[in-house]
Amino acid sequence: MDWAAHLDTVIVCVVLGAITGWFVPRVVARLPEPVPFAEEETDGEAHDDAGGETTAEPEEPKPLYADLAAAPHMATWTAGWSALVAGLIGARIGWDWPLLYLVPLVPIGVALGWVDLRTRLLPKLIVGPTYLLTVVLLLVCALAQGDADALIRAGIGWLVAGFVYWFLWRFTPGMGYGDVRLSGILGMALAYLGWAEFAVGTYAGFVIGVVGWIPLRVLRITSDRTFPFGPFMLVGAVVGVLWGADIGGYLADRQG
Repeated sequence: MDWAAHLDTVIVCVVLGAITGWFVPRVVARLPEPVPFAEEETDGEAHDDAGGETTAEPEEPKPLYADLAAAPHMATWTAGWSALVAGLIGARIGWDWPLLYLVPLVPIGVALGWVDLRTRLLPKLIVGPTYLLTVVLLLVCALAQGDADALIRAGIGWLVAGFVYWFLWRFTPGMGYGDVRLSGILGMALAYLGWAEFAVGTYAGFVIGVVGWIPLRVLRITSDRTFPFGPFMLVGAVVGVLWGADIGGYLADRQG
């Protein structure tokens, strides 16, 4: 990342990240509250109107979205995290078309990561519109850059990431279907940048998730079947954007 060369980009991205991140609690506060877990459900999942799923009965009642949004200084925290991540992406990408879809995804990712960490849910009312937004902005980027290959790569990334997470959701405990939905968005966003970003970002999510699971499990914050994997997927995606090309190039040089 070249902070000096991209200082103007960093400043703009930080400001945009801070402004949009400030409104994250207001968006979360307007989500429909989760439907309480029903014992009569037979498919092994609890569903909520905002679209999250969990694979087992919660160990304790989930916090209400309104209560999460009302936490002291929460807007400051979400604005700060959004500004930081957006600034890092600006330093990495510079003035280039991928900022058009990456910067809007930052506050959305902050919202999803925060909600999932606290409730084990990834609301469909956030994930669904984000799919449409991402597809539209990727189309604009591809047309502006004249890069059909990048658009095709994004589509393949969507399918590959979605299949991998669907397989894990179907055959392993602890993975919620909300993670499957989120994987498609991250797969598109990363693969548009390149295969190295896609591979590193996806793999980093799993590695960080395993490392993060240990303290959460020891502290009894989570269990084997109620693990908030979304935040780790999102952090892994940021790693892919920032360092995926460098890591991919390093590995290619070693093999060469």
